[in-house]
Amino acid sequence: MKYAWIAAQRQAYELAEMCTVLDVSVSGYRAWKRGGIRNRKRLTDAQMLALIRAIDAELKGSYGSPRMVLELRDRGFSAGKERVERLMRENGIRARHKRRYKVTTDSKHGLPVAENLLDRNFTPEAPNQVWTSDITYLWTDEGWLYLAIVLDLLNREVVGWSLQPRMTADIVTDALTMAWFRRRPAPGLLHHSDRGSQYASQVFQTKLTDYGMTCSMSRKGNCWEREAYPRVQRPNRELVQQFQE
Repeated sequence: MKYAWIAAQRQAYELAEMCTVLDVSVSGYRAWKRGGIRNRKRLTDAQMLALIRAIDAELKGSYGSPRMVLELRDRGFSAGKERVERLMRENGIRARHKRRYKVTTDSKHGLPVAENLLDRNFTPEAPNQVWTSDITYLWTDEGWLYLAIVLDLLNREVVGWSLQPRMTADIVTDALTMAWFRRRPAPGLLHHSDRGSQYASQVFQTKLTDYGMTCSMSRKGNCWEREAYPRVQRPNRELVQQFQE
């Protein structure tokens, strides 16, 4: 039906544009024009595997087996779902999913925001003088997981962390609590973070006060403040593996 509609509209619209809108390939349409469904070619497993690999390379690994079946049929070849799925599975051909992106910082809130006391001084003289915190994320088969980390700025050592399925204030307070119990720093430690609602929340600010820590937050929209915690701003494979073990 799609190809028939495209053929009827060739005078009004560009072929490539119509194929894109209808999610079919130009080559599939041309194969349909040459012979239609009744004349689909039957291939051996070796021939079909070679064709699947060619299509996978052409489309940059964007098709899984269901879409590959449709693409093969669109190009004029007989393709069964189970057969294509088996060939792809046995030869390690699978769709390469685009990297998912998840926002972790919500600075649009009405909570009090601390001054930037760190002021880009990224070289403390001793441990437990400046800690920095941030939240990153990772995608799993069960959905998003969020990882809150507390680093000692002296050597970027992870001193506390929390891994949870929700990005609430609990995740950052739990990470801070772990860090405090592990290090027991003296009062006066400077804790630096972004302006996210988790760090600006009353429960987290109360925890900082209980531990005798001074709060510092990055200036709004200042990317240079990322130097304080460069390894926590994006999903880091080595870091994530450390907390999955």
